[in-house]
Amino acid sequence: MKISAISLYGLDLPLRTPQVLSRGRKFDQFKSTFIKIDTDEGISGWGEVCPWGSSYLPAFPGGLRAALMEIAPQLIGQDPMRPEVVVRYMDRILAGHIYAKAAVDFAIWDIMGKALSRPIYDLLGGKEDNPVPRMASVHLDSQSHMEAEIEQKRAAGFRNFSVKMGRGLEADVETIKSVTERKRAGELFIFDANGGWSPHEATRVMNAVSHLDTTFEQPCLTYEECLHVRTRTRQAISLDECMVELRDFVRALSDRGCELVSIKLARVGGLTKARAIRDLCLAYDINLFMMCMAGTVVNDTVAAHFAQTIPASRFCGAWSCQDYITVDPAPMLGARTVNGHMPPPDLPGLGVEPDLTLLGDPLAVYNSMQ
Repeated sequence: MKISAISLYGLDLPLRTPQVLSRGRKFDQFKSTFIKIDTDEGISGWGEVCPWGSSYLPAFPGGLRAALMEIAPQLIGQDPMRPEVVVRYMDRILAGHIYAKAAVDFAIWDIMGKALSRPIYDLLGGKEDNPVPRMASVHLDSQSHMEAEIEQKRAAGFRNFSVKMGRGLEADVETIKSVTERKRAGELFIFDANGGWSPHEATRVMNAVSHLDTTFEQPCLTYEECLHVRTRTRQAISLDECMVELRDFVRALSDRGCELVSIKLARVGGLTKARAIRDLCLAYDINLFMMCMAGTVVNDTVAAHFAQTIPASRFCGAWSCQDYITVDPAPMLGARTVNGHMPPPDLPGLGVEPDLTLLGDPLAVYNSMQ
């Protein structure tokens, strides 16, 4: 089997309400990019990648699309049934631009699943007895609004919450105390600064609530800063934005720098690279939670397949973006949230494809005739 054509599509995703992160970052829409890879045997695969705006991590929609336009023509003729070979080939022809390579990787796993008549989770190691619980984000707002959002998510079946930090030291401490004191049995709360605190701020906040059973995610921007904070505090830490390559996870586990990690599939380069990271973390008994990145149900379904391969005892939750956007390119299809859980479809490949009439004309098309 050979790749015969690649098409790229763009789709704007307005948010139902603006999303706010620490350091004054605010987002009112995302720009998603879809890739369709056709083969000479008539099987096609789909992938989607959508950076969380342009100020969250070193990726933005325009750069992602430019990178895919550089990569795509050189993939014509490659064998999509050999994901490791394709990933290494992409690394040779273009340095960096991991998000763009992730889109290709998602599409070739979709092709492999369809060719073998197996869901992607089967190809990634097999289905675990894991109902794929959702992780609910509680974004920055007044304390009353944040607490009201927690109650709404509880009523919808959510038990795992990522509460965003960044309203100021005193306000953050008060939120942590209030939320933790109202925590119910079986619930998990992680307080996520998204790298927004300085080491001094992180240390002060965490020590102010050291008497509480709390977990903090990515308190500071860099790994070194987070490790510095760890030596001056006692709470469990989850690392997220600073974890990109396999070597980053090896370093953190060797340093005993965290108890949990968040695997964002697009950020680490796709399913092929995430599989190795998952196995490393499980070997060290590190708990995981994960997502793809921003995007539609297509992205969320990739995340659900990957989550399905993680043992329930080591899985904390999968985040989903589809609840936050006003556009759905695959109505009624793919992984959907039911009572706080998001299992993947038991269909060959990804199990969802976007409606081409909703995507519109392609941004670019590459084939063997060019």
